[in-house]
Amino acid sequence: MSRLTDFYRGHALDSEGRTLAALWAYSDDELEGIHDFIQWMFPLKEPSRFNPHAPLLTAADIAEFRRDGRLRESLARSFDVFLAFLGLRFEGGQVVRGPDFDRKQDVWRFPNHNWLRITRVLTSTRLLGLEDRSRAFFAFLRDLKDSGRSGIDPRTFGYWDRAANMDPGSS
Repeated sequence: MSRLTDFYRGHALDSEGRTLAALWAYSDDELEGIHDFIQWMFPLKEPSRFNPHAPLLTAADIAEFRRDGRLRESLARSFDVFLAFLGLRFEGGQVVRGPDFDRKQDVWRFPNHNWLRITRVLTSTRLLGLEDRSRAFFAFLRDLKDSGRSGIDPRTFGYWDRAANMDPGSS
């Protein structure tokens, strides 16, 4: 057991003294304005440039998420919270526009810090056993880019492609 898996099970606090449930309850303004929660909701193997107290995924953490369905259910809830922040939802195996997508265009202005968050979410969900959600989110982003109205540049799209489609054992 690690602090990260304990946090995801609701038995530990993040570095700022918050529970995962508290992060799930953040308003859109909090999700936009607070920058030290995303690393706990969607951990990576690499250190965060923005949060020195962020957890680092270990091989044991990855194995535990892949083994424990409850951890993946909590990660799926984190994913749903992030999608809702973007005006999206996961439905029928696909990421689709939610009813408030058009109202949430500020979070989609390109480029912005949410681009980095998207890369993190794609990578973390893929590594921790939610490859289907990572690929569904990437498919939505690809369609958005292909629409020609998104402003998604090729460099960013390349990051997202690697984040969603890299073999989990190779990253």
